[in-house]
Amino acid sequence: MFRRVKDSVFIGLGVGILAPGILGSISWYLMHRFAFLAKADLLLIASIAVNALLLQYFFKINKENTGRGIISATFLWAFLFFFYKINQ
Repeated sequence: MFRRVKDSVFIGLGVGILAPGILGSISWYLMHRFAFLAKADLLLIASIAVNALLLQYFFKINKENTGRGIISATFLWAFLFFFYKINQ
């Protein structure tokens, strides 16, 4: 499916923001819906860690620029998580 995707940093940035964004919003909902998950920040870290799997896949199919976009998005998500933890 991703083999037809153009090798672009901006596409990688979009994929790297979208995938953890969806999983992070689901995690956020679950953390606020169920009391026993209120302190389960590991769910948010796992949603960011999905980018590592995507990064490995795109490097495997020789889409280096897309992988660079994904790693950039991972740093953005890590910064947001760090900011969230400091303000908690």
